Amino acid sequence: MSTTERPRILVVGGGYVGLYAARRILKKMRYGEATVTVVDPRSYMTYQPFLPEAAAGSISPRHVVVPLRRVLPKAEVLTGRVSTIDQDRKVAVIQPLVGETYELPFDYLVVALGAVSRTFPIPGLAENGIGMKGIEEAIGLRNHVLEQLDKADSTTDEEIRRKALTFVFVGGGFAGAETIGEIEDMARDAAKYYPNVKREDMRFVLVDAADKILPEVGPKLGQWGLEHLQKRGVEVYLKTSMDSCIDGHVVLKNGLEVDSNTIVWTAGVKPNPALARFGLPLGPRGHVDTAPTLQVQGTDYIWAAGDNAQVPDLASGEGAWCPPNAQHALRQAKVLGDNVISGMRGFPQGQYKHANKGAVAGLGLHKGVAMIVFGKMKIKLKGRLAWYMHRGYHGMAMPTFNRKIRVIADWTLGMFLKREVVSLGAIENPREEFYEAASPVSAAAAVKPSAPAEKAKAS
Repeated sequence: MSTTERPRILVVGGGYVGLYAARRILKKMRYGEATVTVVDPRSYMTYQPFLPEAAAGSISPRHVVVPLRRVLPKAEVLTGRVSTIDQDRKVAVIQPLVGETYELPFDYLVVALGAVSRTFPIPGLAENGIGMKGIEEAIGLRNHVLEQLDKADSTTDEEIRRKALTFVFVGGGFAGAETIGEIEDMARDAAKYYPNVKREDMRFVLVDAADKILPEVGPKLGQWGLEHLQKRGVEVYLKTSMDSCIDGHVVLKNGLEVDSNTIVWTAGVKPNPALARFGLPLGPRGHVDTAPTLQVQGTDYIWAAGDNAQVPDLASGEGAWCPPNAQHALRQAKVLGDNVISGMRGFPQGQYKHANKGAVAGLGLHKGVAMIVFGKMKIKLKGRLAWYMHRGYHGMAMPTFNRKIRVIADWTLGMFLKREVVSLGAIENPREEFYEAASPVSAAAAVKPSAPAEKAKAS
């Protein structure tokens, strides 16, 4: 890590807002004007709208992430966490991946920690639940689902088969509906290669506490999405929640009980809990309270945006807040970057104002819903055309030209080649086989069975 006497702009978080804000600052900044430092526990940014497609194998997992050091070559990228912020001294305490913590002084601060899965104290959830906030979880879910098909195909025990082929998804928003749509699609394709597993043997269950799914696209398209999933054999239970899932035994509040090895939790997000240690003003739900300029209330050197910020939605009127989605995060990051430069140079701050442009959701190959807003007119699409809109929008929004081309290449190859249905579950424990081969205990165990035979032969 280099040291410099230039002002330091510290960006906490390398997600969508952190990446784009840092790029904007570096682009607008004069040579040598300041040092931009980005701190994140991962060395890459994840484009979360593509996680369902990555889980289904439509996009290579490596193409869903953007390496920070490659995209921000003129910035310092530190792999670690900011544990606390001392605002009086303008010092951040950094916890690196290895080694002891150290202090890092800064002059300007950008808070872009994003959000984490919103969970509840449900018995068994921590032990059995699978989230969908990171690429690691998407890869794990794909391998896990295919492994369940392997288990079901290899046994005649009906109880084991039923538990392996039951898939429960909690949460009916974008993440939940898109993930169950993509995974059902993948499992249906994969079943063609298993002689003892058919789609009719599988049970997909979607649970949500609200009275509808996909609220982001409006009630009519949400209802179409609900009916579409039901036609594909997905059981949807609304106005209910999960009481427990100990040992995979799922108990819903409506009285339904099922056994499942696969419990996917997508019931919303909450601001990163680390914000509570930064001493910043927080809103009622834990978001950093910002002004329309994205400056943290009561400060002139701290900015925040994205999922961890409570940003006034000037386009919707007084009392409204910007929803936590990629559409706002991208645009907020650009305004934030411009305001950091303006603040550093003593110029006035610009306000963030953006009218909603609609929403798109994919429910599997060639299936989706979309609501496009043009002024006061709303265009509602469903089916294949909406799916094209979904891919088109997110393909354009994917950061960097490099990643856009790779994603489009994956989609193009998918038009001509069949989907891969290989489970690489062993990737989660790659050293297990080598450890067993190299372990003295294993070697001793391998010798023991032959001992009685040798003794009998000697006698």
